[in-house]
Amino acid sequence: MLKPLPCPWPKTDLDRAYHDAEWGVPLHDDRALFELLILEGAQAGLSWSTILKKRANYRRAFDGFDTEKIARYDTNKAAVLLADTGIVRNRLKIAATIRNAQSFLAVQKEFSTFDRYLWAFVGGKPIVNRRRATEDIPTRTQESDALSKDLLSRGFKFVGSTICHAFMQASGMVNDHLVTCPRHAVCSKLS
Repeated sequence: MLKPLPCPWPKTDLDRAYHDAEWGVPLHDDRALFELLILEGAQAGLSWSTILKKRANYRRAFDGFDTEKIARYDTNKAAVLLADTGIVRNRLKIAATIRNAQSFLAVQKEFSTFDRYLWAFVGGKPIVNRRRATEDIPTRTQESDALSKDLLSRGFKFVGSTICHAFMQASGMVNDHLVTCPRHAVCSKLS
């Protein structure tokens, strides 16, 4: 029997709380999926801890991740966001969020839900891996490559394969908790 050892990547109390309650739990709410996709893109070049600390600010700044509102943001709103010290003030990431909201709405129109579209990339149920060490976890997979390629073809930005893989792990599309982590078994039962 394996000794229960949690995943080693959470380094702070905030990281640990996120890991223990959210990371790897299958997510099927369109608004929450959009939020997570945007936050994963915002993380590019930064730590996840940085983004978690700013998550409440992102929700405030981006109208609770209401895609209908975000899709209508103009240059004035983009300038306000660029001046907001509570979020990552990166012109390209802010523009990507607006563009991604527009692309998200198009995907919803075509597939009825963003959830249905996303989960098709894993056959509608989580891929449950049985990894024993952090170094065994890839930064991208065939599934994340396919998702990235399709999202990019639909106009999404900041959705490279590595970002998509992190998104798939966080949203529970892929269970990459180490088998020694108590959350592995919990999340595996949620599929």
